[in-house]
Amino acid sequence: MDVLLVKWVHVLSSTLLFGTGIGSAFYLFFVSLTRDTRAVAVVAQHVVVADWIFTASTVVLQPVSGVYLVERLGYPWGARWLQASIALYAFAVACWLPVVWLQYRLRDIALAADDAGAPLPPAYWRHFRWWTALGVPAFAAFLAIFWLMVARTA
Repeated sequence: MDVLLVKWVHVLSSTLLFGTGIGSAFYLFFVSLTRDTRAVAVVAQHVVVADWIFTASTVVLQPVSGVYLVERLGYPWGARWLQASIALYAFAVACWLPVVWLQYRLRDIALAADDAGAPLPPAYWRHFRWWTALGVPAFAAFLAIFWLMVARTA
């Protein structure tokens, strides 16, 4: 029963990690394109909160539950699908860490612009480009990890 429960937690946390990431990215990306400073400020505030509640917790839970499952199910640590999954996960997390800082900056810049009744300044767009540039490869890495998890026995 413990393996079944941990599998469920692993799948659920991966769903929350991926879903929160893609959902937050979708909303922040498209609200930014509207250039509506107030809307951007509100969405950015929620993205920062969602990132800490869902993404940060699942970023920790995924490797913990994954290591447990590898050990309990007897998967070889040298399996290519497992090594590739670990490398892709490390890459995605390495992309996410600066994204956290960038999201704080995007939020703060948008809030300041909204308070001043001003448009989003060039600094917002510089950070936004980096945020997008880091998000795209992280998204691709997570898609590849999902494929490796599903196809590992094929």
